[in-house]
Amino acid sequence: MVKKRERLEVIRDILNSIRENKNIKPTRLLYASNLSPQMFKEYINELIEKKFISLDIDEEEKKTFSLTKRGNEFLEEYRIIERFVENFGL
Repeated sequence: MVKKRERLEVIRDILNSIRENKNIKPTRLLYASNLSPQMFKEYINELIEKKFISLDIDEEEKKTFSLTKRGNEFLEEYRIIERFVENFGL
């Protein structure tokens, strides 16, 4: 049976997708996040509100997401926690 992702894992996955694909478009990020459109909107709105990501709109009205400094810091801290858990075999 496939384990359901925890909230922080979903956030990590979204932020990693944005980091790997700089200026990623919303549809591509939706597919990469593997969430329903409704859940995707909720996570994206929260991440924008907390300044982990920014929504950029160019002169042609095309939307893309980019990672902020705060989003990068979250990913770095999350990696530290993951290594800590792994070291104790949890």
